[in-house]
Amino acid sequence: MNSVRLWYKKSGLAIYTSHLDMNRCFTRAVRMAGIPLWYTEGFNPHPYLNFLLPLPLGTGAEKDPIDIRITEDISFDEIKSRLNAVLPGGIEIVAVTEPAIKVSEVAKAGYEIILEFLTPEEACAFAAGALAVIESGELNAEKRSKRGIKTVNLCSFVSSFDASSEGGRVKIKAVISAGPAENLNAALLADSLLKEFGASAEKTEITRTEIFTADGKIFI
Repeated sequence: MNSVRLWYKKSGLAIYTSHLDMNRCFTRAVRMAGIPLWYTEGFNPHPYLNFLLPLPLGTGAEKDPIDIRITEDISFDEIKSRLNAVLPGGIEIVAVTEPAIKVSEVAKAGYEIILEFLTPEEACAFAAGALAVIESGELNAEKRSKRGIKTVNLCSFVSSFDASSEGGRVKIKAVISAGPAENLNAALLADSLLKEFGASAEKTEITRTEIFTADGKIFI
């Protein structure tokens, strides 16, 4: 039995596919592709598919990991080509590798957030204001957790942040907490910044671009 890490891209209308449906999608795709997937043992065996950092609904990804286990030798290129032949539009395997870092070491994720405003002036003012708020170290918002809803300072979850505008578009690049210990939804960060200034975006796009360990290493 070999452990394999799939790296997939999620874009277009596929970003509105829920985590549960993504699990079903990949389960079907693996079967259709004839990948010799390992099944868990016990009373109710099921295929081993582990989404290391499930994506929130509406968030895309450039390269997100899924761990699987296979029972026969098959090349990474073959796994990639077989899966891409059966996966639906908007979901694509971009790489297949051996797991190099443990799942428990995931601690941060990088995001690109695009906000579109009606005028360049609105976009410029929002970008400058967002930078100032994050640099101030205080942006309070209600955050849902297993223990309920509580008010937290979102800045404590932000490792790096940059915002710039071009025309009516604002581009935010941020690295925020992600993983089993602490996690911040990038949509909550964007919505909280908009609320802080009483602003509204005509369109919002959020894409996870990278995953990191606690010490800033790229997760591979």
